[in-house]
Amino acid sequence: MVAGPAPTQTSGMTSRRVPALIGVASVAAALGVAELVAIVTGPLTSPGIAVGGAIIDLVPESLKHFAISLFGTYDKLALQIGTLILLVLAGVGLGFLARRHLNLALSLVAAFALLGLVAAVTRYDAGWTAVFPSVLAGVAGALVLRTLTQAAAAQDPDDLAVVSLPKEDENGANGRAQLQDQRGGAGRRDVLRWAGGIAVVGGLAGFGGRWLSLRRSVSADRAGVVLPAPASPAPALPASVDAEVPGVARFVTSNRSFYRIDTAIVVPQVAPDEWTLKVHGRVRNPLTITFDQLLARPMIERYITLACVSNEVGGGLISNARWLGVRIGDILAEADPESGADQVVSRSVDGFTAGTPTEVLRDGRDAILAVGMNGEPLPIEHGFPVRMVVPGLYGYVSATKWLAELELTTFADFDAYWIRRGWSAKAPIKLQSRIDTPTRRASAGSVVVGGVAWAQHVGVSAVELRVDDGGWQPARLYDVPSTDTWCQWTVTWDATPGKHTLTVRAVDAAGRPQDETDRPVLPDGATGLHTVEVQVS
Repeated sequence: MVAGPAPTQTSGMTSRRVPALIGVASVAAALGVAELVAIVTGPLTSPGIAVGGAIIDLVPESLKHFAISLFGTYDKLALQIGTLILLVLAGVGLGFLARRHLNLALSLVAAFALLGLVAAVTRYDAGWTAVFPSVLAGVAGALVLRTLTQAAAAQDPDDLAVVSLPKEDENGANGRAQLQDQRGGAGRRDVLRWAGGIAVVGGLAGFGGRWLSLRRSVSADRAGVVLPAPASPAPALPASVDAEVPGVARFVTSNRSFYRIDTAIVVPQVAPDEWTLKVHGRVRNPLTITFDQLLARPMIERYITLACVSNEVGGGLISNARWLGVRIGDILAEADPESGADQVVSRSVDGFTAGTPTEVLRDGRDAILAVGMNGEPLPIEHGFPVRMVVPGLYGYVSATKWLAELELTTFADFDAYWIRRGWSAKAPIKLQSRIDTPTRRASAGSVVVGGVAWAQHVGVSAVELRVDDGGWQPARLYDVPSTDTWCQWTVTWDATPGKHTLTVRAVDAAGRPQDETDRPVLPDGATGLHTVEVQVS
């Protein structure tokens, strides 16, 4: 008996690559079609974005906090990259499954499409067109998977489920080997080329479609907004507001550097001429206000520091800006809340909700519907055209971006987005202090230690620094325009060689010292003293 030619290592590797690449190609085709259709139906209808938003809503709070602590303001980007990696791996598995169980693999494609459809149509204010990206993506993915799998099976004599092979001749395996030689080599390469081409085209279509759908930006509308002069301008900044120490956060954070934490996978694009604010619920006089009508109202301008409740002790999820807007208290006075309406639920255009105590918005503090930030219209990623800014409360209960509604209700009747996930309903910002410089190394001699401290709407009266186990040294506090902002502080330290531990603490304007107990951010903000280890040489 004459033995047929042995399969080469290369042909074996190629055979394994075929189903993997077919699966990736089917996923790429599905995503490419979905993103292209979403150019027309809107980026929020894309199954990738819709499912990503659902993941954010459903994952445990501990995992969300871990993502924020690990990636900071890049948590959404990390989620999208991670999702893409998982989709590629899922595609590989799908390709191998389809090789033996094609109908089961096609059923999984349909299930994934259904998942994207449900996520898209159940988002806030979704229209009927939200079904199209997921449906057409499912059709495209299934078509590519079925066509390429059958084409590969026709070239693979080992796949007995699809191809009927001729009986072995008197030379034993020769018939099988010859068929593999004739079909398998060139045939698999053809399938690989097709799968690779579809994967590349699908990937480019996906990235291009996402880019084009997000390019439907309101940047031009924002550029055309002319902000009115404030009826009540911001107080002039004291000459000594900034320490001018390298490494210490500037008193005013630039728009580009301002921290951003929200639940939006993609930034909502809201045109000013389409924007309205609905004030309703338990009010005697419901209101609907357009953007032009809002701009026509008396404006105030104030420096206000915003902080995220997820900010760890010593963290950077806090920033300060000069805001322009209309007092929320004036809007509520016109709406005339009913007795007992102790919560104002602010709702974003993407459905996010925050619940703010009504009394806080009416107690005279400078809580505003902001339209301007540091002298220009709100950046799109920071809530253009209108967002809330409320001094003294963490952002998750007060700083809704891309604002669409204010609904008067009660805390007993409604739990806002983060409250349903275990966070406290009322969240006053806690007194905190931070060391900005030095952070790791310093030279022996006179070293300026500096940072920021905050107790919004209360104010900071003192900051102290401790080196190792020594006594507390008073810091110099720099002037601020109001109690609604952070303040800078510095201490001159005579640093000696060696490793040292620096610790900072603050006292608020009411004489209350900073809480030194280490507590996590959940459920209402972290506490504890910020310390840094510095090597002096």
